[in-house]
Amino acid sequence: MDGGSLIMGVMQIPVTVVILAAGLGTRMKSRQAKVLHRAGGKTLIEHVVETALEVAPAERIFVVVGHQAGEVRGAVAAAGVGFIEQKEQKGTGHAVTTGRAALAGMAGYLLVLYGDSPLLRAETLKRLVTAEAEANAGCVLLTALMQDPTGYGRVVRGADGRVIRIVEQKAGTPEQLAIREANMGIYCFRSDLFWKHAEEMGANNLAGEYYLTDMAEILARAGYGVEALRIEDAREALGINNRIELAEADRLLRERKRREWMLAGVTLENPETVTIDGGARAGMDTVIGPFAQILGKTTIGENCRIGACSIVSDSEIGDGAEIGPFTIVNRSVVGRGATIGPFARLRMQNHVGEGAQVGNFVELKKTRLGAGAKANHLAYLGDSQIGAKANIGAGTITCNYDGFEKHPTAIGAGAFIGSNSTLVAPVEIGEGAYTGAGSVITHRVPADALAVGRARQVVKEGWAKKRRELRHR
Repeated sequence: MDGGSLIMGVMQIPVTVVILAAGLGTRMKSRQAKVLHRAGGKTLIEHVVETALEVAPAERIFVVVGHQAGEVRGAVAAAGVGFIEQKEQKGTGHAVTTGRAALAGMAGYLLVLYGDSPLLRAETLKRLVTAEAEANAGCVLLTALMQDPTGYGRVVRGADGRVIRIVEQKAGTPEQLAIREANMGIYCFRSDLFWKHAEEMGANNLAGEYYLTDMAEILARAGYGVEALRIEDAREALGINNRIELAEADRLLRERKRREWMLAGVTLENPETVTIDGGARAGMDTVIGPFAQILGKTTIGENCRIGACSIVSDSEIGDGAEIGPFTIVNRSVVGRGATIGPFARLRMQNHVGEGAQVGNFVELKKTRLGAGAKANHLAYLGDSQIGAKANIGAGTITCNYDGFEKHPTAIGAGAFIGSNSTLVAPVEIGEGAYTGAGSVITHRVPADALAVGRARQVVKEGWAKKRRELRHR
């Protein structure tokens, strides 16, 4: 039985999660709160909250906020979690006890996480809670054996192998600092025992702060077992303190995502060059070209092709669609079997119908292109409704902006818009209608009509020859 089944099935012991996210993050050298920095396409705090939601319901998850509290709340408020405000930052122990009013009455287990640890897996947290349940310990903490644990607290064990204390780097003796088992800072407490002994945490250290690490010794001294759960890779519990660590977290998250996609049947050409955000999804037999970026909450269907160096963000790509190289698709829907690009741009709020074609150097903005419609070359189509199987000639422009407001263009099904047509909105082209190449269209064109809006051609025989002769005199 896995940890998740144990938590939700046999035990029925509730888990409360506290996420510490109040700190300044001064080592980031940023005006932005540390937990609002992004890795893998999401803020650090979003990653941690999403992981927490796999082990506890939203109403039992609390984020401790302080620095830029409003912005941190805004980043995860949609998840339905609660918030605790820590007005003064006096250490990790103080951060948790600030929430006594909201937390102390919650029975079960108290799981403490950090808002700057985006790599932590839900499976690991489930194992941690399971270890707590099986050992019936006062606390189980997450540890790792490290070649160089400098900067981490060391886990000191007694003769029976149980944890008796955690010694911080600054306070350790040479013998203690030689210990390679490091504290990862993630804890699962028996909630009743934590609150019974929380006031015993003191601030008798160089920083004058209340450290959560003291609870291991407090509980052990009170006769409650303190256990450790080792993880194989210490990077999973990596806390982000500077831009170097942020970049490493981003790399590892994206590496995980690429692996997930490939195992699910997606082909990544030169996978190390492909960027995929954590919220993106793709179907089987889709092929992603080198240096492509799949961002935000993009959903890609099966048997799609995303060309090299394309950027697809917050969009929906239907089965069998093809996005050509160097194409940008943003906040748009591309229907089944449609083709976009190469070198095309769907700026925002577009809907390209099934089997439609958008070619090179065509830009769409707030445009609906009907099924089977074509705009294959050098066009700008903004604020437009274009019917099924309409053909938009090269160089066509919808003039949607009059300097003050945007105006719509409607092109009926089966219409044929000649090359270099200028459609001055608001304007309507009826079904099956034609516009002559090079026309400026300012009025409604009825269905099945031909509209030509250009000056009559004038030819002056010999004019060019005379001009050249004048220049050479």
